[in-house]
This record gives sequence, structure tokens and C-alpha cells, in this order.
Amino acid sequence: MPLQAGDLGVVSTHLSGGEPLLRDGLEAIVAAADSAGIHTQLIISGLGLDRARLTGLLAAGLRSVQLSVQHADPVSSDRIAGRRSFAAKERAAALVRQAGLPLGVNVVLHRDNLDALVRLALEWGADRIELANTQFYGWALRNRTALMPSRDQLRRAAETVARWRERPAERTELVWVVPDYVDGVAKPCMGGWGAVSLTVAPDGTVLPCPAAATLPGLDPPNVADHPLAWIWEHSGAFSRYRGTDWMREPCRGCPRRDEDFGGCRCQAFALTGDATRTDPACRLSPDHDLVEKAVAAEGNGSGYEYRAYAERRTR
Repeated sequence: MPLQAGDLGVVSTHLSGGEPLLRDGLEAIVAAADSAGIHTQLIISGLGLDRARLTGLLAAGLRSVQLSVQHADPVSSDRIAGRRSFAAKERAAALVRQAGLPLGVNVVLHRDNLDALVRLALEWGADRIELANTQFYGWALRNRTALMPSRDQLRRAAETVARWRERPAERTELVWVVPDYVDGVAKPCMGGWGAVSLTVAPDGTVLPCPAAATLPGLDPPNVADHPLAWIWEHSGAFSRYRGTDWMREPCRGCPRRDEDFGGCRCQAFALTGDATRTDPACRLSPDHDLVEKAVAAEGNGSGYEYRAYAERRTR
């Protein structure tokens, strides 16, 4: 399958999860992608990474690692994650840097972690820091009241990012992803549905974005049944929301329709029950009040509802 991806023009792959380190065949996947000329980046929690595993992945052709971090304070990080994990993240960051691999730190921002994270990532030697505000669908939507930051918190966070960017000696790439709930501008779904990326699940199911499995009636194809090029170019799942022909008003007549493509289909479905509606994050959406009410609601940063996973390795 990586060879098909290379022939399709794929240049980079993110090996993510869940937790990709739970997969026994991860090294073989990395090697196959590397042989097809595809840059591989491993996106991990830090749990389960030791020197031997990283050495094997590096030998297979791994090119970079992105580490997810919940908070700069160890106790708070463990509370948000729902288990003790901060120490493992710190060890993982040190192993990656010792191996000479580029290290990215990814922080999903919410009301309980908007502080000191840039400094922490720099102390860990990050080459790239991504500060991405929470997208409220899936499990995050179920915890939205606890996670939603106030407008004042977001303002202070933006100011903090600006100050770090102004430091003349700082060469670390600092990415600030503006929250669509607050700015009233819908974000294009993965750069446009079926436009620049695809997701291959462990069972071979191919999706236009990682959350698209939540959409009803999508009937996503599988690489066991169809070549990847056919899936990208001809499958109903990839063509359903591609471009602008599928749009209803107000998106159809909007001058931004070729920029935001109506926003996130998964968010539209999560909030309205209809994936064809304008993303409620857009201020022009007839459902924008759903987002405004959520932003106005007071979060408390506690009382998280955690997922429970059965620990197993995928073969």
C-alpha cells in the first residue's frame, strides 16, 4: 500500500492513533513508506517508547517524531490525560533528541492548559511547537464544558505566542491554530474534503479525514477492495463533499466557499445532525448560535469524562 501511496503522489505520512506504538508491525510500515520515498513522522503520547524501539524505527527509516503534551505541570498533565504519563513524555522527548531526530511538540489547547507550554517544549528541545485549539467533536465534544477556554484566556495565549515569536534568538517553528469557535470563521476540512490528505485506518478503511467515520452513510472504501488511486479519484466517500457542488445556502453563494469549503463536515454533523449544513463555527451559519452559547458557557476545567481502552497490541 505505501507503494500505491507513493505512485499517487503522497510525500508525507503521519503514523498516528490511538497509540501507534501498540502496533507490532510499525517498523515494517515505516520501512515500506521509506522505500516508497514517503517521509514518515510518528505521532505518539510518549508511552511505550524506549531506546530499543526507537532504534528499530530509526533503522527502518523514521524521519521525525511529534509528541503530544497535555500540560506543562506534571500533576495537571496526568490529570488531564487520565493516567500517569508526563514522565514518560519527558523521557520520550530526550530519547528523540539523543537520536538526532527532529522533535515536534503538539499541544491541544483548552482552558486548563494555556500556560508555560511553549517554555516546556523549548526546554525539551522541540524544533516545532504546534499550539492547536481543541476541535469540539468526538470525545472533546462530550467534555466541551470543561475544555472550552474563555475569550480572555485565548487573548492572553495569542499575546504569549506573539511575544515568543518576537524573540530574535528563537528559531523553533511556533504554530498557532486559531480557534474557529471564537473567531467566527470556519476552517476548511483538512484543507478541503478529499483535496490534500487521506487517512488509512488499521483495518484498511480509507477516509478523507480521521473523524469521517462518524458520518452516516459514508460507506468508506477499503484498500483490500480497491487501489488507493481509485479510492482517491472515484470513490463516493471522497467525492461526496469534494469541491463546492454539494453545498447548500448560505455556503453556495458565499465568496469564501472556495477557501473554507463550508467548514468541517464532522463538526457540522456533530452539532446539527446534518453533515451538509454550514459548519456552525461560521458566523454566517444559521446554527451559529449553538457555538455562541458554548463559548458563553462557563467551563470549570474539571470533571473530565475519560475514555477507557483495553490495552492490547495490534498485529
